[in-house]
Amino acid sequence: MGKLKEFDITFTNNKVVYSPGESISGTVKITTGTSLQYKAIKVNCLGSCGVSNKMNDMSWTLEEQYFSSTLSVADKGTLAAGEHSFPFQFLIPVAAPTSFEGPFGKIIYRVRAVIDTPRFSKDYKAQRPFYLLNLLNLNQVPNIEQPSYAATTKRFSYLLVKTGTLMLKACSDQRGYTPGQIIRLATEIHNKSGKDTGCVLASLIQKVTYKTKRAVFDLRTIAEVEGAGVKAGKHAEWREQIIVPPLPQSALAGCSLIEIDYFIQVSLKSPETVVTLPIYIGNIAVNLIPSRPMPSTPAPTTISPNPGPEGVTPSAPPAEEDMEEVLGAGGSVSEEIPTKSHSQQDQSGQPPTMSPSAFSYTPGVDFPPSQRRADDTSAPLFCVSTGATIPFFTEGNAAPVPTSCPLILPPEYSTWDFTHEPPPTYEESCSSNNSSFNNSRP
Repeated sequence: MGKLKEFDITFTNNKVVYSPGESISGTVKITTGTSLQYKAIKVNCLGSCGVSNKMNDMSWTLEEQYFSSTLSVADKGTLAAGEHSFPFQFLIPVAAPTSFEGPFGKIIYRVRAVIDTPRFSKDYKAQRPFYLLNLLNLNQVPNIEQPSYAATTKRFSYLLVKTGTLMLKACSDQRGYTPGQIIRLATEIHNKSGKDTGCVLASLIQKVTYKTKRAVFDLRTIAEVEGAGVKAGKHAEWREQIIVPPLPQSALAGCSLIEIDYFIQVSLKSPETVVTLPIYIGNIAVNLIPSRPMPSTPAPTTISPNPGPEGVTPSAPPAEEDMEEVLGAGGSVSEEIPTKSHSQQDQSGQPPTMSPSAFSYTPGVDFPPSQRRADDTSAPLFCVSTGATIPFFTEGNAAPVPTSCPLILPPEYSTWDFTHEPPPTYEESCSSNNSSFNNSRP
């Protein structure tokens, strides 16, 4: 670096993850071998988002800036040979969105220091990224504790002249989850035909929309479960569960260029039949009322119109009787569909082993004691990117370390034998007059 031996930025307590409205502070460290003249030493804190039509292209098609603050830590002068330190502090705006990294866009935050030297001399620059988590409280999403339900009926032909009818119903125990929670899925299939169906497939899918001049949709299968088909003329039920791995939250509040949606897709390849269950992935779990009525007198669980963060505890799934009530008894004796494969199980058929703190809250966020887990003793984890390889960031003195997540073994969505239209968002599914939730529910 010529006259410079060291030019670095450090954050107070080596912190790397912050919350909106929090202060970020640190020190610019400069070590020179000889004296160095400068016009100014400035520190800039920037938050921005960029999207592109091309994968991994940093020449953004569209950009938006959330904040940019510049602080002059030293005016015109000369740095003598030796070590120098310049402290800085910035306030992060409360409306800044969560950090995110995807193949077609990023929400990034960084601190940059610049030594502005006299004319004809080289300027020196150093920068360090940091990460922001704007918590998504699932309790603030309307009807989040209710089951997500969808149904469809398919008429199809086979053996050239014969026709049949198939009814596919699917229901999840609720509509919102946090990483580490279990999605309990119930599926019911009425095969009113003389032909066996193909295998039934349940997938947790992530849809990321990059709003360039022509929107780019990035669809990823996060987890997948496959069950056997249903014999001709039979009524069968299938119950499975999917563990929510570390994933970016559904809503990037404050960002207008990137949207993240999740949904459970249940499908049959023969005959081609699909239903989708929109869900939310958040940071604070649904706070269900612990006391539930007896199955003989079922009543829906409700939440306060203005839920607050106090006293939020991990949710328990609704009783199986509730899901049976949504799906309906079917009026006939049903068979149980066996599961053939599960992407979250190892070769022995056992689910992966997880430590109790594997999905704990985010570093740097000070939760009240009522929101902390009793078994949360190690450094928590934080996910900012998509895909099978997730970068995790631990608090304390450790630097960010990329780690492969053993829970995500996704087959590529693009390799499926049949195409799908881009799935609806959660709001579109619930508000549409033509939605299967509004029209198909018995």
